[in-house]
Order: sequence, then C-alpha cells, then structure tokens
Amino acid sequence: MKSPKRQASPACTSVIEVIAEPHLTAADEARIAEILRQSFPTDYQGRSFFQQRPHMRLVWREGRVLSHMSLFLRAIRVGDRVVDVIGVGDVATAAEARGRGHATALLDRCKTVANSSRARFVILFGDRALYDRAGFLPAANPFRHCQMVGARTGDIVEGASPFLRVLPLMDAPWPEDEQVDFLGHLF
Repeated sequence: MKSPKRQASPACTSVIEVIAEPHLTAADEARIAEILRQSFPTDYQGRSFFQQRPHMRLVWREGRVLSHMSLFLRAIRVGDRVVDVIGVGDVATAAEARGRGHATALLDRCKTVANSSRARFVILFGDRALYDRAGFLPAANPFRHCQMVGARTGDIVEGASPFLRVLPLMDAPWPEDEQVDFLGHLF
C-alpha cells in the first residue's frame, strides 16, 4: 500500500510514502537501516527497526529515503479498558537532510493516518520539542511491557518514563492515573 503525498521542494520533487511492511523493498530497508545507524547510539544489528517490525513505514523520499518513521497498530490496556493505539518509533533523518522539517512532515502524515484509523491515541517515547509542537502531551502513567534486548525477549518490566508522550484522537481524554499495559514490547 503506497500512497504518495507530494511536498514542494526547490531542488526536486519530494514524496511522503506510506509503505505497508510487506511491501518494503530490500533497497529501502537497507537505506532505513543506514539512517537508523547514523541516528542512534543503539546497535540495531543492521535491522531497519529497533525491537519489532512495524505495520507500516512513513518515508520522506527525494530519489532515496531521507527520513523515516515506523507506525505500529496495537491494542494496549489502559486501566480496565483495551484500546487501539498507533505507536510511533524509529523516527530518524539522514544526517545530510536534518533541520529541513522532514520529521515534522512525517509526524503530520502520521496524525492523518492515525485520525483515519480506529486508534484512540498515538503514543511514542521521546523528548524532542518536535513532539510537543505536534500536540503530544507528557504522560506519567505507570506501565508494564515486555523488555526486548536487541532481538531477544527479556523480562516483564514495570515502571514509568519521563519520555512517554500521548496524542489523544477523537477527543478521547487520556486517563492520566491509569496503569498502562503495552501487552508486549514498547515502540
């Protein structure tokens, strides 16, 4: 499933693509792995994802992929309710393309995708002003998840994070005091 959205660029035509994971090409996967390697100190071991393959990718392309974002459609438990969310991860831009608004544009597209889905919230872990400007709110909820170490399952971990951010959709209020169970790995 590819649905390009044309963005203006003085040098060439830029395209934001939504790519369903089964349709990710080997060339795009290798390029995304390279961008992640450039962007994070974590060893991704050559993978194009951190803990688990996402359901879809958003990429900014100018001939080749310059910026990337993973989206995960997940059911999580918030208090006593199971709710659908879009998890965001692996947000990265190639070193030569940083500071040009690519991640902001991908985040805007993420919000469009999320608003057309059954998800009630978009959730991510990050501390960049980019997320605050996009309307994400800090969430201090205690949470439980399956720890992943590289590509290995670890322990079930409980805690909290100052980096948890939530974007409510459909005017759904985020339950600030409820325990969150990610029913699996983080994003």
